[in-house]
Amino acid sequence: MSRRRTVSTKKKLALLLSAATVAGGGAFVMASTSNASQTPTVKSAADSSVCQGLATALGNNQRFIEGQRANPDAQSEARIANREAVIAQIEVQQEASGCVAGESAQDSQASQPAAPSAPAGGAQDAGDAGDAGNAGNSGDDGGGAAASGQQVCNGSTVTLSGEGGAPAASSNQFPAGTKLKVTNLDNNKSTTVEVTSVSGSCVLLNNAAFEQVREAGKFLIRRAVIEKVG
Repeated sequence: MSRRRTVSTKKKLALLLSAATVAGGGAFVMASTSNASQTPTVKSAADSSVCQGLATALGNNQRFIEGQRANPDAQSEARIANREAVIAQIEVQQEASGCVAGESAQDSQASQPAAPSAPAGGAQDAGDAGDAGNAGNSGDDGGGAAASGQQVCNGSTVTLSGEGGAPAASSNQFPAGTKLKVTNLDNNKSTTVEVTSVSGSCVLLNNAAFEQVREAGKFLIRRAVIEKVG
């Protein structure tokens, strides 16, 4: 007569707990490995033109705030509050684009290759700050002193202020009402916009104006021609 060995209830529970612990540990290791492999790489302005453009936009707004605090007037508090909101939005864009949130940079003044001026009769779109002017046209960075049709903001890159609304520009050199024509030499898109507010740079475009001339996925235009047209 055969005899079957029986396992006590306590031993059964111990075996079940041991198996669950092993399985749980393996699942934890797998989950940890999976999470580590999915961790996105955060890029700096030096690694990506998108990140550089956003860092430049953030830096321009920070510089504007610094200027307002150094020389305040009756409207400075409202302007600063507006730009702080813009900075917060740029930081959201930085994070969404895989960039270092809060990274700041000022306009690049690196010399650019000489660029031909845009055709006088071409349709224009909204732009920001231009790069090098053409060799035959001496650009004037003297703000309102520049004659109509003369290239300005030479040596600057084009980026955005982060502000909403209809296409427009802001400037620390041109008074409100000045019309500026900007051409992106990398895609031949151009626009004409009116200066409506003050910024910390020669020219900054708001979001709508920048969209009219930028290349897809980029927040910085290195080669542009800026002209004062009115």
